[in-house]
Amino acid sequence: MRAHGMRGKMTERVERSGLRVDAALARFVEDQALPPIGREADRFWADFASLVADLAPRNRALLERRDALQVDIDAWHLERAGKPIDSSEYQAFLREIGYLVPEPDDFTIGTQGVDPEIATMAGPQLVVPALNARFLLNAANARWGSLYDALYGTDALDAAPASRGGYDAARGAAVVAEGRRFLDKALPLASGNWADLETIDAILAQPNQYVGRTRRGRLYRSNGLGIEIVLDPASEVGRSDRLGIADIVLEAALTTIVDLEDSVAAVDARDKLSAYANWLGVIRGDLSETFEKDGKSQTRALASDREITTPSGELLQLPGRSLLFVRNVGHLMTNPAILLPGGSEIPEGILDAVVTSAISARDVLGLTRFGNSRTKSIYIVKPKMHGPEECAFTNDLFDRTEDLLGLPRHTIKVGVMDEERRTSANLSACIHAVKDRIVFINTGFLDRTGDEIHTSMRAGPMMRKNAIKGSGWIAAYEKRNVAIGLKHGLSGVAQIGKGMWAAPDRMREMLEQKIAHPRTGANTAWVPSPTAATLHAMHYHEVDVFALREAMTDTDIPGLDRLLEAPLATGANWSEEEVRDELDNNAQGLLGYVVRWIDQGVGCSKVHDIEDVGLMEDRATLRISSQHMANWLLHGVCTKEQVLDSLQRMAAKVDVQNAGDPLYQPMARHWESSFAFRAACDLVFNGVEQPNGYTEPLLHAWRRRKKDAAQRSLFVEV
Repeated sequence: MRAHGMRGKMTERVERSGLRVDAALARFVEDQALPPIGREADRFWADFASLVADLAPRNRALLERRDALQVDIDAWHLERAGKPIDSSEYQAFLREIGYLVPEPDDFTIGTQGVDPEIATMAGPQLVVPALNARFLLNAANARWGSLYDALYGTDALDAAPASRGGYDAARGAAVVAEGRRFLDKALPLASGNWADLETIDAILAQPNQYVGRTRRGRLYRSNGLGIEIVLDPASEVGRSDRLGIADIVLEAALTTIVDLEDSVAAVDARDKLSAYANWLGVIRGDLSETFEKDGKSQTRALASDREITTPSGELLQLPGRSLLFVRNVGHLMTNPAILLPGGSEIPEGILDAVVTSAISARDVLGLTRFGNSRTKSIYIVKPKMHGPEECAFTNDLFDRTEDLLGLPRHTIKVGVMDEERRTSANLSACIHAVKDRIVFINTGFLDRTGDEIHTSMRAGPMMRKNAIKGSGWIAAYEKRNVAIGLKHGLSGVAQIGKGMWAAPDRMREMLEQKIAHPRTGANTAWVPSPTAATLHAMHYHEVDVFALREAMTDTDIPGLDRLLEAPLATGANWSEEEVRDELDNNAQGLLGYVVRWIDQGVGCSKVHDIEDVGLMEDRATLRISSQHMANWLLHGVCTKEQVLDSLQRMAAKVDVQNAGDPLYQPMARHWESSFAFRAACDLVFNGVEQPNGYTEPLLHAWRRRKKDAAQRSLFVEV
């Protein structure tokens, strides 16, 4: 049979003030986003069309500026091919072309009305794809997490793994012992230790750490974070515990970034609408998801707040959920959800700013079940901005969005991802451009490395990937981010954050290594799961970040010499085996991610690396792998035939790694028909030409082709 008219229906558009808007998106905006906040539809669309008419050309000009700068930098390196880079000469050139701008005069940020989770607390942060409602609910509910569960179910505990088939008492005893050791550090007693207590009503060395009683036990506070001791002598764990302690629950993910960018595959109006609907549901407070687990149907919803009774009898409410940011896309991509006069697609970052803020405005007005921001703020993370001009554009975009929605100035706060080289080198000027709304700076090592490779693409072949991690520019980059943030008054007002631990199954390593982040003065860092957030929270009990910062106020800011030192493989003479190993590593990681992105629309998942270790991957890792291979190909370290050989052999390996996935479509021996494999080849062989080395243009194009092919297959005659 043949289904008629369905493709036309999917792409139905309506005209709104000269804009051709996807009909489903228009209905969503007019029926769900605008009425609760009192905005009339015709006026909204007229003002929105005016905003787009003014800002879309500026957006395009900024992208053209990026391209022009890269052309100049490429030419500079080509003129000096084979010669060492003189740092002073290089920086003079970058200032001449406007890549480096003058430092602003001393200033302090003026942001006001920031929630304590961002301003005055230190703890883990989650990033979750907006398209996955179940993951989104898990992350939003990760404000509180069971330490016992996190220790029992992961390799974090240095003890024998739990036996199968029910509760392992020996493993449980090891968990309890570790919990007592944690309490000794976080809640030290006036005398003795927690393992020897005869009664829960012990005297703490700092009695003010006791907050009050909860429905399930006692609440304490350490370094600003809650610790709940759950008392249940009748439970399986509690009945074997002298004090009847059944669990220790930690305040964990203080904040969560709901992501519309690197961890999602959103290429058209339908994808965007799904993401916006989930954002609406979590802001409104009624998002839920029903799923099958262990053969049973379960429904997940947002957690309620927690009630505490203080020693004086006062009732207190504690937030039961993470404070939510939403990460909009950057300035690069467009989306066909709205077509502008003339037929071009709307800049996706402009679309995101307006729609996510319109949704969030109901929280500002108090029209939600739970509430997100208690200070009536909207928190938007803005990624992949290149320098202060682009930060200033975002500030203007948010000004216009506030005016469009009738919001007070600086209701919309911004988190600036310090993940592009031009932003790192001009970070003070970038912060100054958004100084009255900035609430977050965060290093993004992966994207930053991808941009490092692309910016210096013509300078020479890069080090091997693992060697780049130890290169001097990274240490300077990480130190500058914190030092510049402290210099401009972010402490006590905004987050200074660090990047992701990517291996969710390696929690012992995470506990050993990730404590380095709070020790740098960062008051948040990214983790890959709610369980990881609970474990990482222990670090913030061990390190008093805000006390540490008091001693860091005069920290020297590393200069530009190290920051701008490209990770070139000067004098390297790799063997054929070393080249093959590096290509295989890159190709396997690239294919493992791309095949899910193109074929299944999955933008972030646990992808097995070449050693079969599961890593949480998003587009940032793809940017590194593709750019690294493109760089080696450009400079003759390898040949196209060698690259293609690695891609084909690693496609077979990725097929095997995904053999248990019923939705998986093999790539090996399907070189022409596999859109995923062809996309991976494009990313490498056309990598030098990609804008700033970004993968999005090619990924979006191939994903749309895949969706179109799948759609056509539904409507063929049978």
